[in-house]
Amino acid sequence: MHRRRFLQTSSAAAAVALLPAGRLLAGAPEAVTADVLARSGMGAELTLPRLAVQELAAAMRGPLLLPGMEGYESARLVMNRSIDKHPALIAQCSGAADVQSAVSFARAHGLLVAVKGGGHSFSGKGTCDGGLMIDLSGLRGVRVDPASRTAWVEGGSL
Repeated sequence: MHRRRFLQTSSAAAAVALLPAGRLLAGAPEAVTADVLARSGMGAELTLPRLAVQELAAAMRGPLLLPGMEGYESARLVMNRSIDKHPALIAQCSGAADVQSAVSFARAHGLLVAVKGGGHSFSGKGTCDGGLMIDLSGLRGVRVDPASRTAWVEGGSL
C-alpha cells in the first residue's frame, strides 16, 4: 500500500469519526418529517412537499438543515449580528454538485434564494427569511497555477 494513500484515507476516516453524530443525521432525508412552509422569490408563501425536501436532502452530500435541527441556529447566522433572518432551508454545500442540486430545487419550486459565502455581507444579503440559504462557507479550497498565473477560489473562502 502506498504510504501517501494510506495517510489520506486514514485522515479522512478520522475526520468523519470526529463529526458529531447529530450533524451527520441532520441532513438525512428521514429527518424531514413534514411539509415545509417557505417563501417564493416574489414573496408569496408556499408549501414544499415533504417528499421533495427529502429528495433534496438525499441528493446532497452536505447536510440540509431545517429550523429545529442541530446546527441550524449557528448556520443561519452571518457576521453582522443585527441581521436575524430565518431561512426555511439551509443547504450546507460540500461541493459543486450540492450547489447544483440546491439551485435546481429552488428553481423548480420558485423559492427565494440567498447565497452565503464567507458570511461577511454587512447588509445581510447572504441570508433570507423563509427561503433557501445556499451556504458555501465550507467550500474554502484555493488552487493556483503559477505557470498560467491563474487562481481558482471556492465560494466560501475568506
